Amino acid sequence: MTVTVNIDLGYELEVRAKAADVFALLSDVPASVSHFPKVDKLTDLGDGAYQLEMEKVGTAQVNIQTVYASKYSSNKAKGTVVWKPVPGVGNALVGGSWKITDNKTSTALVLQIDGELTLPLPALMKMVVAPVVEGEFEKLVDKYIANLIKKFGGEV
Repeated sequence: MTVTVNIDLGYELEVRAKAADVFALLSDVPASVSHFPKVDKLTDLGDGAYQLEMEKVGTAQVNIQTVYASKYSSNKAKGTVVWKPVPGVGNALVGGSWKITDNKTSTALVLQIDGELTLPLPALMKMVVAPVVEGEFEKLVDKYIANLIKKFGGEV
């Protein structure tokens, strides 16, 4: 028995850093992931793919750990960093993208994340668990963005 939770998040922000510096950090997966909270382990699977293992959440008796892999590609000319889920790794499928736009004196960013997390829980738990999981994931992404804003010298 499993519960599947879908995640769909979108963010727009503008930071003070130069677009080239922003792209350099966001296209460097280990550097970018270092700003994401509660990552327990990042493993380079080769060919642009990385496996992320998040810290376990819950109690000693009942806990959940999200594990997934994504294949990353970046295009400096287009100002994009895109990641697509790697099926068959872990308990989640996570994809998304960064769109980086040079505004000369600032850099505009658009972040889109789509995910599907499968948890080993009875279907009856979905109504209770889904909102908690969605909320926790959103808090992690909010903290990630706050960490990046700080790194990039603040928001415009």
